[in-house]
Amino acid sequence: MSDEQVKKRGLTADDYVEGVLNQNRAIIARTITLVESNAPKHFELAQEVLKRLMPYTGNSIRIGITGVPGAGKSTLIEAFGSMLCDEGHRLAVLAVDPSSTVSKGSILGDKTRMETLSKHPNAYIRPSPSGGTLGGVARKSRETMLICEAAGYDVIFVETVGVGQSETTVRSMVDFFLVLMLTGGGDELQGMKKGVMEIADAIFINKADGDNKQPALNARSEYNRLLHYLQPATPGWETKAYTVSALTGEGIPGIWNVIREYEEKMKESGFFEERRISQLSEWMDRLIEDELKRTFYQKEEVLNLLPDMKKKVSDGIIPLAQAVKELMEVYRA
Repeated sequence: MSDEQVKKRGLTADDYVEGVLNQNRAIIARTITLVESNAPKHFELAQEVLKRLMPYTGNSIRIGITGVPGAGKSTLIEAFGSMLCDEGHRLAVLAVDPSSTVSKGSILGDKTRMETLSKHPNAYIRPSPSGGTLGGVARKSRETMLICEAAGYDVIFVETVGVGQSETTVRSMVDFFLVLMLTGGGDELQGMKKGVMEIADAIFINKADGDNKQPALNARSEYNRLLHYLQPATPGWETKAYTVSALTGEGIPGIWNVIREYEEKMKESGFFEERRISQLSEWMDRLIEDELKRTFYQKEEVLNLLPDMKKKVSDGIIPLAQAVKELMEVYRA
């Protein structure tokens, strides 16, 4: 179907599915827009399309990428992604951006920061959906990931802006989680929570070039000493620190070597599939919670009673737990 035909009429589920499986970039974009839509009229169609694409999903390696501010994440993604695309891989770069829930913007909104990669025929860069809760943004990013897999993208990068709970959200979506750091070791630990170190499968110290190369090597040793005392993020895998230069390209092939070794070991042990099953269960729980919250605040009787209950709680007339119990009873009625 030509782009002109697409514009003239609405797409059916058959159109969406056929377009994605045929790797039609215009239809892929339209399909992602469909699943990102908050309009109730789009929900049923989006779920039907996803259901029919499911048999074609799951055949990628899903890589989460985060980093401290100034670590050169965009430059690294550009260099690493371009290498993979040049080798014949098909790469999709997605984002989970918690700031979009406030500013309605996206960290991938400006593709000029990945100018070379965004023009590569084997690459597809998609900004995170704007608005909604972080959970909602992440749900849509997960569904976007499935669409990209069905379209034949065999490597998926899920990028996070690197603040708040977005790192743990991305960890729950991917197979391998990469944290990008800078030289100086201990200084940068102040900018990256210990909790993020604990969910990393590898740490890469960027900008290991020129006068900064020796400090980067020193930082690598420091991080490896620290990692020795932390429990690995993935059972049966030892998280290590490495050096890399996104500017010169030194160490870029090594990133892929680490990820491939990880994938091979985890598939041999069975943990690769076990983690994916666990992630699906966890996300089902989250979606149930999101749906309950959404329907709770949509019920007219609850909205009518809520201000009065909040006032009674703030005035000390009734305990908080009792107010919640009464609101839930109204919700269930």
